[in-house]
Amino acid sequence: MELLTYLISIIFILLSIFFYLVQRRMSYWKRRQIPHIEPNLFTGNFQDVTKTRHLVDPMRDLYTKFKNSGPFCGIYFFQNPSALIFDLELIKKILVRDFNNFIDRGVFYNEKDDPISAHLFSIEGAKWRSLRSKLSPTFSSGRMKFMFQTVVKNAQDFVKILDEFVGEEGAVIELKDLNARFTTDVIGSCAFGLEVNSLKDPNAQFRIYGQKIFSEQRHGLIMMFVNSCPSLARKLGMKVTNDDVEEFFMGVVKKTVEYREKNNIKRNDFMNILIDMKNDGQTGLTFEEIAAQTFVFYLAGFETSSSTMSHALMELAQNTEIQDRLRAEVNEVLAKHNDELTYDSLEEMPYMLQVFNETLRRYPVLPFLQRMTIDDYSTGDPKYKIEKGTSIFIPVEPIHMDPEYYPNPEKFDPDRFTPEEIAKRDTAAYMPFGEGPRKCIGLRFGKMQVRIGLAHLIKNFKFSVCDRTQYPLRFDNKQLVLQTTDGIYLKVERV
Repeated sequence: MELLTYLISIIFILLSIFFYLVQRRMSYWKRRQIPHIEPNLFTGNFQDVTKTRHLVDPMRDLYTKFKNSGPFCGIYFFQNPSALIFDLELIKKILVRDFNNFIDRGVFYNEKDDPISAHLFSIEGAKWRSLRSKLSPTFSSGRMKFMFQTVVKNAQDFVKILDEFVGEEGAVIELKDLNARFTTDVIGSCAFGLEVNSLKDPNAQFRIYGQKIFSEQRHGLIMMFVNSCPSLARKLGMKVTNDDVEEFFMGVVKKTVEYREKNNIKRNDFMNILIDMKNDGQTGLTFEEIAAQTFVFYLAGFETSSSTMSHALMELAQNTEIQDRLRAEVNEVLAKHNDELTYDSLEEMPYMLQVFNETLRRYPVLPFLQRMTIDDYSTGDPKYKIEKGTSIFIPVEPIHMDPEYYPNPEKFDPDRFTPEEIAKRDTAAYMPFGEGPRKCIGLRFGKMQVRIGLAHLIKNFKFSVCDRTQYPLRFDNKQLVLQTTDGIYLKVERV
């Protein structure tokens, strides 16, 4: 009996210590007298996230409530005290001028147990610097010109497939899936050098496993833990990639690398550059590192671009005068180039770029940026010092929808992005690809892929709303990115 009493006492003491530490952690911003909203003991300020709210929703609430109270407010990312930055000058210092103190994102990756999670987006420190510098030439304008005709060929295939669906009378088409199949084919060609053919075969393996990445994530509690405590999760050997997804992509990369090396095949694509880096005695990429970089290029390239195309088409269908103006520009430029879309002729379409930019203002695929503070950081106000190890969140979507920077922000207006209007705004008021040294490395490719796709679609088809059109768009609460829950149904007719 005495032993049982002793054990109960020990358990009670341990639980008391645990709850004291949790409560102290969850009173961090209160003790520092920084504006914040009292958190839930376990979910912080992210109650009901993944159930009824998207991850960006509590950030939007905090942004609206505390924007004018100081350079940032306190936020609890589950059980992780973090800073939500409002001040645009401070944002530029964090992302650009003082980048060395914010080089890491502080997101989960596990090089040992989950090798394809250790890609350029997530890795940290010197390893990130080295890999970024080696991969940057992959996305130069010269490389984009080499890949351009590959993307055009896939866009032409897209037009043929869509034309079969549309027919003479026009038809209501679900475009979200078709756009994703188009970008899957593009990334399959440019990253893996493979003819994926998901436009013709919606059950192509690349498409199936691309969908699984987003639709079959690990349990919500696991994702909550790895996102709020990435270092601890890594030490515990946790992983976020499903085993079958990992097996598929590792298998594809292995076969591709072995086939190319055995047959001495060279191509102007991403895979070829990685293979050269693998065989470079100084660089020495491992097979797992090649697989991880190819995986993130696929993941980012197909989903972000297909979502942007879908959102653009939805807005063009809602705003027929914008659609007509864009079509007129496409036709005018192509008429000067023998009806051929080239790298140079695409650059002669400024309104196309404005439509692209406004789409990403209205629907930034990654609605917030994340960084980690390496050392204590002074903002100029002692009260607002950012302590070492603090996670930083930059609310991209709330900034993009702030009427201070974009009057009537709900309105889709590409003329916000004329050179004159851009010059009037702070550069930190528009960050769909991030900013500074950790800006999205595939920015040029994404812009090129989406504009090629839109140019071909707008030239050949007219898009309009119908009784199956869901607007405003609804987004999947379970995803970090802004991904619609419903299909995007539009009436499509031949021009």
